[in-house]
Amino acid sequence: MIEIINFTAMALALAIAVIGHEIMHGYVAKLFGDLTATYAGRLSINPIKHIDPVGTIIFPIFLYLSQKMMGVTSPIIFGWAKPVPVDMFTVIKNGGYLAGTAVSLAGVTYNFLLALIASFFVHFEPTSLVSTFVFYTLYYTIVINIILMIFNLIPIPPLDGANALRFTANYFGNRSIGEFFDKIGNYGMFIVLLLLFTPLSNYIFAPAMELINYLLN
Repeated sequence: MIEIINFTAMALALAIAVIGHEIMHGYVAKLFGDLTATYAGRLSINPIKHIDPVGTIIFPIFLYLSQKMMGVTSPIIFGWAKPVPVDMFTVIKNGGYLAGTAVSLAGVTYNFLLALIASFFVHFEPTSLVSTFVFYTLYYTIVINIILMIFNLIPIPPLDGANALRFTANYFGNRSIGEFFDKIGNYGMFIVLLLLFTPLSNYIFAPAMELINYLLN
């Protein structure tokens, strides 16, 4: 029963993290006059509109089962939702390059604030199945959101960190960073996978572990 509660809480925390992340991109874009996500119905909290079969279902389950097979006692899952469409041309036209930066960082800002809020309520001793579920949900809300935040801040396209760096550099008149990202864009996901599934991930996610421990303690 505890394992079922644990997995259900983890799945709920993941859904709230990735769906909210995408909605915030669209919402901040709307503040700068881009209604693309609104017209596409993607500012809805209906999870069906945001589910990516691979990123929201298959990959998290694969990650969870592979960790269980490796003997990891407390496996952690993460994934992604279907990207919210954003017309960055309209955003930049109305708000400048820093508006593009704001849209790019909207998702990770949401993830950090969600983890921070959860950290204020997670410090209690579960005494029932319901309180155990709540505890695990808060716990995984912290863990998953911080991991997603750090992961998305990696400055490799198509991740948010690369987009934020591109628009910020453009604001200061530096086009070379954006040109570099354009050159490696086709290889971006291969680089990301290399970071995720090699020992390099230990260095990438070290800041995440430190921040998670801080919020939990």
